[in-house]
Amino acid sequence: MAYDESVDLEQFRAETREWLEENCPPSMRTPMKDDEIVWGGKREKFKNPEAKVWLERMGEKGWTAPEWPAKYGGGGLSREQNRVLQEELRRIKARPALFSFGLWMFGPALLEFGNEEQKLRFIPDIVKGKTRWCQGYSEPGAGSDLADLQTRCEDKGDHYLINGQKVWTSYADKADWIFCLVRTDTSTKHEGISFILFDMESEGVEARPILLISGESPFCETFFTDVKVPKDQLVGEVNGGWQIAKRLLQFERSSISAGGFGGTGGSGILGPEEYAKMHIGTDSEGRLIDGDLRGRITDHKMYAKAFNLTVQRQAEQAKAGQQVGHTASILKYGAAKMNQDRHELLVEALGTEGLGWEGEGFDPAAKKVTRQWLRSKGNSIEGGTSEINLNVISKRVLGLKDHK
Repeated sequence: MAYDESVDLEQFRAETREWLEENCPPSMRTPMKDDEIVWGGKREKFKNPEAKVWLERMGEKGWTAPEWPAKYGGGGLSREQNRVLQEELRRIKARPALFSFGLWMFGPALLEFGNEEQKLRFIPDIVKGKTRWCQGYSEPGAGSDLADLQTRCEDKGDHYLINGQKVWTSYADKADWIFCLVRTDTSTKHEGISFILFDMESEGVEARPILLISGESPFCETFFTDVKVPKDQLVGEVNGGWQIAKRLLQFERSSISAGGFGGTGGSGILGPEEYAKMHIGTDSEGRLIDGDLRGRITDHKMYAKAFNLTVQRQAEQAKAGQQVGHTASILKYGAAKMNQDRHELLVEALGTEGLGWEGEGFDPAAKKVTRQWLRSKGNSIEGGTSEINLNVISKRVLGLKDHK
């Protein structure tokens, strides 16, 4: 349903508070557990049954996407109403009902570039968490230079035929659908790329998980062999996909920076300061004995505070209709640095516990820190490498010229 913007905000707050009190299950007001994160889709297991209830209620309300148009299943809220909603969710410490590439990246791009039929077909299921999406961008020979992608898409009259390979496709083995960049013209680079959608259960699609040094496999190699795709699943114009691709990358980098790569909240992991006091010790005044480490932890906390304020400012500017496209590169670069620095401090603060990987001799939280420290090494690569983002900043933000 769409909300009347003339409704007094305090009245809206009272109605929202009442609804949340009645509809947010008790366990959804506790810190998120790693194995209870909800990504949605056909294969979602819902380890906690109350997570399913919470998603269904929030999805029906459209509050997983509060400011998206109500006609597509969104909440239809104004910017001010959404601010009130987020305040009330934080007040009761509510968990996010849904984690979704559809919400963070694809949905915003489809609302901007999709036709009416595509919006009505795909957006409501994103809002309700019924479809899980993955992103088909990087290829073995096209990572930082994404526009060099070679996955072919041929026009076969009544359908398209796709052949090629993607790599580092997050959760491709768990996704229902993929939004994918394909080459529809080999005579030109950027102008020969199109943006297309298809079902991951289509004949000819294969996803192979990649084992990381952290012991996890969130990424996949994804292969397409003679995959037939209906023509109405092309978004925008043929050979017009690069503009959509760039816009979606802005949404991706903004979502990464807003989440700070997820941090460690709710995972049973403390901050560097707490671990340092436990494992290194404090002086008579309760200060960390190691003055150098104490100084670096303080620097990190100041950086994180400044970063979070910058993210908030950028979000308000975006909601006010101001152009903030290239600041996404600044924030993505900053988020990668912040998360990597945090994990370096965590491992150092743990001392020998920071060597833990498995076995009974190490604290379970310490073992998790070690694995996340290894995982954080990829932060400066995924979503656009730090080097590429610095190039964008130098050219598009600072106006510097290429060095000859």
